[in-house]
Amino acid sequence: MTSKLTAPLRQAPVTLPALVALALFVVWATDEAGYPVSHWAPGGVIVLALLAIAIAFVGLPWAHVPIAVKLALGCLAAYTALSFLSILWAAVPGAAWEGADRTLLYLLVFWLFACWPQQGSSALLLLGAWTLAMVGLALFVALHLDASSSARLPTLIPGARLTYPSGYPNASAAQWLMAFWPAFMLARSQRLGWWLRGLLAGGCVLLAEIALLSQSRGSLYATPVMLVLVFTLAPMRTRTFALLVPVVAGIAAAAPAVLRVGDHVHDGQVIPATLHHAIAATLLAAVVVGAVVALAAAIESRATLSEPQSTRVHRGVAATGLAALVIGLAAGGAALGNPVPRLEHAWHTFKGGYAADTSGSRLISGLGSNRYDFYRVALDQLDAHPLLGIGVDNFQEQYLRHGRSQETPRYPHSVELRVLVETGLVGALLALVGLAAALWAAMRAVRRTDPLAASVAVAALAGFAYWAVHGSFDWFWEFAGLGAPAFALLGLACALAPRRAPQDTPDPRAATPAPADVTPDTADATPSASVRRGGRTPAARRVPSVAVRAGALALALAAVASLVAPWLSQLELESAVRVWTYAPQVAYARLDDAARLNPLSDEAELVAGTIALRYRQLARADRDFAQALERSHDDAYATLERGAIASASGRRSAALGLLERALELSPREVLAREALRVVREGRRVNLVELNRAILLKARELA
Repeated sequence: MTSKLTAPLRQAPVTLPALVALALFVVWATDEAGYPVSHWAPGGVIVLALLAIAIAFVGLPWAHVPIAVKLALGCLAAYTALSFLSILWAAVPGAAWEGADRTLLYLLVFWLFACWPQQGSSALLLLGAWTLAMVGLALFVALHLDASSSARLPTLIPGARLTYPSGYPNASAAQWLMAFWPAFMLARSQRLGWWLRGLLAGGCVLLAEIALLSQSRGSLYATPVMLVLVFTLAPMRTRTFALLVPVVAGIAAAAPAVLRVGDHVHDGQVIPATLHHAIAATLLAAVVVGAVVALAAAIESRATLSEPQSTRVHRGVAATGLAALVIGLAAGGAALGNPVPRLEHAWHTFKGGYAADTSGSRLISGLGSNRYDFYRVALDQLDAHPLLGIGVDNFQEQYLRHGRSQETPRYPHSVELRVLVETGLVGALLALVGLAAALWAAMRAVRRTDPLAASVAVAALAGFAYWAVHGSFDWFWEFAGLGAPAFALLGLACALAPRRAPQDTPDPRAATPAPADVTPDTADATPSASVRRGGRTPAARRVPSVAVRAGALALALAAVASLVAPWLSQLELESAVRVWTYAPQVAYARLDDAARLNPLSDEAELVAGTIALRYRQLARADRDFAQALERSHDDAYATLERGAIASASGRRSAALGLLERALELSPREVLAREALRVVREGRRVNLVELNRAILLKARELA
């Protein structure tokens, strides 16, 4: 058993640091999906350290990295550089810096997983370990929900939608389904043990049902797209269908109980008994499906069929699959009726925003959300800034100014629109070429003659594909716990692409044959033979020049500084927020440190100004908000507060100018409009009432 685990590490030594990185991603999945900068920034330093260890102890086989992988890595590096450059023209430089650092993290992850070759067994160890860890985490979530008290459940499933552990229901669904597809594709492979195939199949049911608790419409729409991609592009379609039947049957058996959790609520909260029944049904279905698949796999591993028998079985399963597809399409068409009215209804709900009537199941309530308005503003900004975009993570200020809904989204809710709007056509071109090159390398791995390597490549690609499909209409790029595993899976598929073995370069002048008592292989392996032929041994590595090593060290130190500074700044800010109620001076000092550590962000000054208002230190608050506006000129909140302070201080002219500016930055802001009306009428703004209203609004949005 030990030799089976250590063999992949000997074949591909970089597997060990890659395993550490995957463990980090699982840790992120347990807490907010790695969204806060205080989570992923130190993780970025860890990934950078793992990459440095791999280069130092394994060596970077750059000459033998496939051209497609080099192109993908180069484009992603150029896109990262463009993200950092966007700080120069971004309205909120601090947000652009944070977004660029996140892109740097994805670059480091892809580099670590893509540039060193993997064997089928080592890649299986990586992908299998991550997938099973996510299955284990899903099991923990299920048991934790079942054991939670009635008082605790509203924080885990607010509004009858599971948000735990990511804090965002769509992200929670995505992190389970990103693991579902690799588990499903691996469970098809004959190269895996029967027990492992059964465990993965049962895990598929568990992952799907826990995802269903989030009631994510995005996951519902992404699933048929994934099925089309799997059956169109992945090999072994017959085996795929043969596994799909029991997995879908298990999901369908437990789904009614799971859906009742969201459909049957009391005062907007789930009923513990209903949740308990759903968890029990989920675990039972997972165990049954796992046992059935394991039994079938065990029988298959022992069966010896002749070629004609194997052909007949293959044709029988294919015919059954085709018949089931035809019957399913016919039944679905009969149930849905004329698709035209349904498509018209979907488009109407998509444009109309959230429906006033929220009764019935959320999953079949249409496409109602404010995404249409998000996309409209994003496309308008692309038209206004087509070449280089508005700057990374700078969408919120534009939506406050040009949007129509009451939401205040920080991101466009689409990976594609994020790239286009924030980095322009230049960034989109880099991303498109890099992704195409990576997919080309990954598809070469899928066509490998090694069945195990091909199976792992397909499974890894499926996980990345789900992130890309679902992320096309949600803000998953900003969750490092989703984006980092996605780029790791894409890199792992690239690492399985066939590579040319290193070869010595013979010297045509050296025509003297090797001595008779030395075999050709031995002669090639001796240093003297290599020297005589004018070539190098395969193990020889070119030592980088001093300038190259110095440049690499400088870039590494710059990357560390770029990741560490915002992280430490955020830690100081969070510490200040914890102590300001009983130690305001300590909080101010920590906020000053936070501002020095991150000179591009205005967040520390905004928090300091808000604290000063609570203590009625108007002069200090005005100074802090003014400093925030020096860093981010279009901050509507700081402008509103400065206008209110000017009004309360009797400076009517300054108050009018600031409040008019605040309303220009956020035309739908009711509080700014009301404050401006008060000042125009010759009265003074009540700061206490204004900030109480701001706090209540923030709580409602949360």
